[in-house]
Amino acid sequence: MTGKRTYRQTKSGRPIDDETIEELAAEAEGGYGPGQLKGKPRGRGRPPLGDAAMEVESVRLDPDLRGEAARRAADEGVTVSELIRRALRDYLRSA
Repeated sequence: MTGKRTYRQTKSGRPIDDETIEELAAEAEGGYGPGQLKGKPRGRGRPPLGDAAMEVESVRLDPDLRGEAARRAADEGVTVSELIRRALRDYLRSA
C-alpha cells in the first residue's frame, strides 16, 4: 500500500503533497489581483535607507548604554541603529 508523498508542510501546518502543489499551481496560473500578494523586499540584504550607498561602522557600547538605547528605541518605535543615526546627526548639526 503506497501512501501520499508529502514535501514538508506549510506555515500553518498543512502537509504539502502533490495535490496541494497542483492546487497552488492552478491558483498561480489563474493570476492574482493587485494587493493579493504580500509585498516582499526585492533582492538580498537590507532595504536601502536612501539613494546613496550606505557604510557600516561598528560602535562599542557598554551594557548600560546599550540597554538605555534599546529602551529608548523601543519607546520611539525605531531600531537602535536608527536611534544612533539620529543622535549622531543631532550632535553634528549642533557642533
